Amino acid sequence: MAIAIVYGSSGGNTEGVAKKIQATLGMDARVFDIGSADAATLNTFDTFIFGTSTWYDGELQDDWESFNTDTLELVGKRVALFGLGDQEGYGHEFCNGMGILHEVCTDKGAVMIGGDWPVKGYDFEASEAVKNGAFVGLAIDEDNQDELTDERIDTWVERLKAQL
Repeated sequence: MAIAIVYGSSGGNTEGVAKKIQATLGMDARVFDIGSADAATLNTFDTFIFGTSTWYDGELQDDWESFNTDTLELVGKRVALFGLGDQEGYGHEFCNGMGILHEVCTDKGAVMIGGDWPVKGYDFEASEAVKNGAFVGLAIDEDNQDELTDERIDTWVERLKAQL
């Protein structure tokens, strides 16, 4: 089973997390930058891990914003999400980009996996990435909690493997 890990990164943090997830998975996973990805290639995969940071006023990262998600064929395909945000500087919209991607994927008929990530251990006011009291995917804060990133990735990937 091949997995496409697709990220959008402006400053490099989301790319770094995508590569750490790839290494931790230990499975056949290819990493793609959404800024140069081709929908025809992505549509050959049946399992995805999408990652984005949150920019501006709680929006998707620029490359994700520019990509035509209508070209993605996600009906019945498994999709997990990870998102990066700054809970101290932007705690009122922490990881909103991940919440936006979640909506896109569910609207396109994806089977969401890797969700129900606990909000415990984070300190933020609001997030579109929280549904039913938990994050819809892995939430990472490289600005304020970078010392927790590797542990969070390890724990999330182990949970995710059980759903693959």
